Amino acid sequence: MNQFIKDWDTPYHKLIGEYIYGNRLHRAVLERHLNKTGVYRSQHQILMFISRTPNSSQKDIANTFHVSTATIAVSLKKLEKGGYIKRIVDQEDNRFNKICITDKGSEIVESSKKFFQFVEEQMFADFSQEEMECLLGLFKRMNTNLQKLMPETEREGHR
Repeated sequence: MNQFIKDWDTPYHKLIGEYIYGNRLHRAVLERHLNKTGVYRSQHQILMFISRTPNSSQKDIANTFHVSTATIAVSLKKLEKGGYIKRIVDQEDNRFNKICITDKGSEIVESSKKFFQFVEEQMFADFSQEEMECLLGLFKRMNTNLQKLMPETEREGHR
């Protein structure tokens, strides 16, 4: 084994490597499903948010995802063009639109919820309740340690 590889062969790197690998696998499985729906991941996250909080404004969505309203506008335009959402002019202030999910958008959300639940059940199929609680505690501790490395003003925006 060359020295470079040996220097990186630590218990920390093995743990981080497995954590990253699991995250990539999870994302790949979910994206494979989402690609079949025709809705990209970021658009799908917006769709899920709108289904949970109907009549949200573009600004509400942007604030939730910590992005600009212009960034959200691009995704909303694509979702509207695809028939997944519709904009309704606010009766009290016609400068604002309320963003609502359509039946087509709701079908995607419901299908995805079922798929996500299936993936979660498969991910933890061989885990006891105690193991899952232990893992959750370990992740929380790890995330707390990582948060300490971030400026306090930036800590919450990464959830």
